[in-house]
Amino acid sequence: MIIIPARLQSTRFPRKMLTDILGLPMIVRSALRAKEVDEVCVATDSEEIVEVCQRHKIEAVMTSSSHSSGTDRCAEAVRILGLEKSEIIINMQGDEPFVESEILLSLKTMMSEKPCFMGTCIKSITQEEAQDPNLVKVVLDKGNQALYFSRSLIPYNRDNAEVEYFGHLGIYAFSNQSLQEFCSLAKSPLEEIEKLEQLRALYHQKSIATLLVQTQSIGIDTIEDKERAIKLFS
Repeated sequence: MIIIPARLQSTRFPRKMLTDILGLPMIVRSALRAKEVDEVCVATDSEEIVEVCQRHKIEAVMTSSSHSSGTDRCAEAVRILGLEKSEIIINMQGDEPFVESEILLSLKTMMSEKPCFMGTCIKSITQEEAQDPNLVKVVLDKGNQALYFSRSLIPYNRDNAEVEYFGHLGIYAFSNQSLQEFCSLAKSPLEEIEKLEQLRALYHQKSIATLLVQTQSIGIDTIEDKERAIKLFS
C-alpha cells in the first residue's frame, strides 16, 4: 500500500498540499499518480485535506498533529488501517505529483525481492546540482546500500577526480514491521542536525537499500519549484 503523509502547514510554501497543479489540488494529483500502482491512503492531521480527498474519492485518515516526521504519520495510519506485518508500505511524499508510476512499482518490486530494513530511490545528479542544500545527497557502499545522506556536498572531491553524485528522492519503502520498528527507534543526533529522518535508521545500524532510477519529476518545496514543474509538465 502507498501512504502519503500530508500536513497543511509548510514553512517554505504554506498550504502547498492544496495548491493547484494543472487543475487539481497537489495532494490529489499525487494520490492519483500513486493509485496507478497500488492502493493509496492519505495520512493527515488536517480535516480540510481529508475533505478534499473524499471529494475526489481518495481514502484518507486523520492522524495525530504531534508527529515530527512523515514516517511517524505513516506508521500511525498503517495501524489505523490494520495492515499485516508483512505488507510492503511505500511512503510517498505529497509534493511529488509528477513522480513516474514506474518508479513506485520498481521500488515495491525491489522490496519484495531484496532483504533490507528499508528501501529508497536515488538518481544521478550533476556536480552543480549537488551544491544545492535542498537536494539531499547520498553515498553508497559496494552493494548499493546507503552509507550516509547529507544536505552538504558528498563525497568531497579533494583532487577534482571524476565523481558520480547521487541525489535522494524522498520515497521510502518498508515492511509494516520495519516501519513500526523505525518509529520506535530513538531519534539520532545526526537526524536532528541535518533534518533528515532516514539518518535515524543508519545511526541505529539498519540497512537502507537504494534503487537507481531515471526521473524527470520535480519535488515541489517552493513556489518556484511549482512554477518550474508546471512549465515542464504542462
